[in-house]
Amino acid sequence: MGGFFGAVCKGDAISDVFFGTDYHSHLGTKRAGMASYDAEIGLQREIHNIGNSPFRTRFEHIFDEMRGFSAIGCISDYDPQPLLICSKLGKFAICVIGVINNQEELIEQYFADGSGHFNAMTGGAINATELVAALMDRKQNFTEGLLFAQEVIKGTASILIIKDGGNIIAARDRLGRIPLLIGKREDGYCVTFESFAYQKLGYEDEKELGPGEIVELSATEMIQLAPPRKEMRICAFLWSYYGFPNSTYEGVNVEVMRYRNGKIMAQHDEKEGNNHDVDYVCGMPDSGTPHAIGYANESGIPFARPYIKYTPTWSRSFMPNSQVDRNKIAKMKQIPVHDLIKDKNLLFVDDSIVRGTQLKETVDFLSQNGARAIHMRSACPPIMYSCKFLNFSRATNEMELLARRIVMELEGEEGFQYLEEYSDSSTERGKKLRAAICEKMHFDSVEFQSLEGVIEAIGLEPCKLCTYCWNGKE
Repeated sequence: MGGFFGAVCKGDAISDVFFGTDYHSHLGTKRAGMASYDAEIGLQREIHNIGNSPFRTRFEHIFDEMRGFSAIGCISDYDPQPLLICSKLGKFAICVIGVINNQEELIEQYFADGSGHFNAMTGGAINATELVAALMDRKQNFTEGLLFAQEVIKGTASILIIKDGGNIIAARDRLGRIPLLIGKREDGYCVTFESFAYQKLGYEDEKELGPGEIVELSATEMIQLAPPRKEMRICAFLWSYYGFPNSTYEGVNVEVMRYRNGKIMAQHDEKEGNNHDVDYVCGMPDSGTPHAIGYANESGIPFARPYIKYTPTWSRSFMPNSQVDRNKIAKMKQIPVHDLIKDKNLLFVDDSIVRGTQLKETVDFLSQNGARAIHMRSACPPIMYSCKFLNFSRATNEMELLARRIVMELEGEEGFQYLEEYSDSSTERGKKLRAAICEKMHFDSVEFQSLEGVIEAIGLEPCKLCTYCWNGKE
C-alpha cells in the first residue's frame, strides 16, 4: 500500500516528518525515505530498506544528517522514494502512493515521442515515481503536469512534491481512492494520509482534499491549484482493514465504523439464529478486534481474547523475507489463554478472509488447545477480485484468493459468471461456498458481512465507495 507525510513550517520540519512518517508504518513494509529542503543546502534525500527493521530505527540518525523547513517522508511497499528530480519544471523531490496499471504503455509512449531515458532498477524495472515525474515534465508547470499525469494514469496516484524553494504540492488521486488531509498549526502546514498522525504532532484539521484536488503549501498559506472533481471512489477497505483505528476519512472514523459493522453482523446472525450457544465473541488481532467488540456489544455475548499476540520481539509477522519464517513467527506470537479456549464455543470476527493460509493455522492452533467449536465471521464480503487500484489483495493470480479457489473447485470457470450469487448467503451457491470453506478451513460455521452491511456501516453514498474487490465494479 504505502503512505506519506509532509510538513512545511517556519522552523525545522525534520522532527515532524520523522514522527509523521513513522505513524504510517502499518501501510508498508519494504522501503522508506525522507527528503527535505534547506535554504543553504537545497534538496536532500535518504532512502532505506525497512524489510527487517522498523522505520524509526533506520532513520533515527536523520536529525544529524538532514535539515530543512520543508520535508516529506514516505513508506512504500515497492519502489524506493522520494526521488530527487531535475527537469524543465525545476528541481524537486517527489513521492507517489498508488498503482499504475498502464505503466508499460506510458513508457512506450514516452520513448515513441522521442523523449529521453529512465534509470532502470535491478531486473530492468522502471521506478513508477520517476515515470510520474516524466509525465509531469511534458507540461509547462506543476499544475498542468499533475493534471496530465492524473488523466493518463490508469490506476491510482496520490502525489507529494517539494519544490526548489521549499513549498509543498499535494495532489490527491483522480478518484480519491485514498485520503489526503491537510493539518494546520501556528507555524505551518502538513499533509498526511492518516489524520491522527498530524493530530499527535499538534496540528489541527484544516482540509480534506477532494478527488483530484491539488494544493500548494507554504509555512503561511495554502493555495488551491486545481479544484476537486465531483466523482469519488474512496476505497471501502480503508475502514474494514488497513486504515488505522484513530483515523477519520470523509468524516467517518475507522474505529466507530468497525463497531457499527460488528453490530450489523450480530443483528444478521441473531435474525438467522446463527450465534446461539456461543460462549465468547473474539476478534482476530488486531484489526478484527473492533468488529468483534461491536458484535459482542450488540449480541450480549461476552467478548474475550482466547490468545494474545506476543509482539515485543517480532511486532510484524511479515517482516522476514521468507514465507516459511513468516508463518513460523506468526505461530510463535500466538500464546493461548487455556481457560478461555478449552471446551469453549468461540465465535471469531476477522477483518477479512483473503488467502486463508494463516487463518487456517490459527484455527488449527485453537483446536489443538481444546476449543469445542470455532465459528468464523468476516467483517467484509468474500474477496472475489484482486485489487487493481491499490496494493491490497494484489495477488499475482486471482486463484490465490480463497473464495475464487472454492468457486473453481465447486463449478470450474463457469462459476465465475455467478460470483454475486456465491457472495450471497441466501442463495444455493452462497450456501455451497460457505460449506466448502468450513470443510477446508475446519470452521464449524462461517459467514461474511454483506456488501450492503459494509456500506451501511461506513455511512457514505454507495456511489462514492470503491468496492471492486468484492463485486468487481469500478
